[in-house]
Amino acid sequence: MNRILVPVALQAPPVPPARDARQHRWGGASMGTTWSVVAMLPPAADADAIGAGIVAVLDGVIAQMSNWEPDSDISRFNRAEAGSWHALPADCFAVLQCALQVARDSGGAYDPSTGPLVDLWGFGPAPRRSAPPSPDAVQAARGRCGWSRIELDADTRRARQPGGVSLDFCAIAKGFAVDAVARYLDTQGVEHHLTEIGGELRGHGVKPDGMPWWVALEAPPGLGSGEQEQQHGQTLVALHGLSVATSGDYRRYFDSDGRRYAHTIDPRTGYPASHALASVTVIHPQCMLADALSTALTVLGPQAGMAHARRHGIAARFLVRTPGGFDEHLSPAFAALLA
Repeated sequence: MNRILVPVALQAPPVPPARDARQHRWGGASMGTTWSVVAMLPPAADADAIGAGIVAVLDGVIAQMSNWEPDSDISRFNRAEAGSWHALPADCFAVLQCALQVARDSGGAYDPSTGPLVDLWGFGPAPRRSAPPSPDAVQAARGRCGWSRIELDADTRRARQPGGVSLDFCAIAKGFAVDAVARYLDTQGVEHHLTEIGGELRGHGVKPDGMPWWVALEAPPGLGSGEQEQQHGQTLVALHGLSVATSGDYRRYFDSDGRRYAHTIDPRTGYPASHALASVTVIHPQCMLADALSTALTVLGPQAGMAHARRHGIAARFLVRTPGGFDEHLSPAFAALLA
């Protein structure tokens, strides 16, 4: 049986699009994944120009925040000399501020300075791995990490490179890009739209029939079949003014000697998170925060992650692997969304 989630703070249904509004879709490849946008366009809107604007927004995020681009703002920061201060574009600085706040709140379970560890394990720009690195290599990479070493000057939007720190925004930049595209569409007078980048989504308004943008929450392979499907069903969320992001161990990983090493690195140990969590889904008004929080909760694990979600009012769904399949655990804020 399917379950429905709706925004608890929705005071009144959104006004449906005008009768002469037309639905349009755009899509492509960016940020190492795919993206898609569907929107209801006012009659006078130029679909081609809006599509070009969306691409420009995504290109701007890459130019500022991509580790794969040697001339991006964070790549230049990562190469900078110890003790040097660097002015960052407004968006890049805002993402760094948000990332550091999530790091503080989670006790370092999320850390935007784990670039050396991400590369070492083969999940960044460095070549992919088929076997884990040595303990000495892990310890050496950990020595170059540390979110608490990064200083910010909010008045001048500058960040200080303490020496050897390598920022990695892979667990937050996609979410920010979703938010940025949504904001761009708002500025173009497009009130009803759904944006998706690599599985992270944000919706506004409704479809022509007045129904919200219904989205099925992502689940690990195997959850939607047989007994597991009967137990959990499909969970649909009405994305009106909401975003959803999922972190899972089934997305990027490698197997070695019968063990799976997933791409979510625990900065506190230097190794991939190794508990039984298969995925964490977070629902939040900001996709940037949903993205980062889903990673933080994944690293924290089922018990500590749930405690953190309760303490901070995070709407989160935890799927834990068991010998018989999966167990589902919902935070109070997530359970409150169920209708």
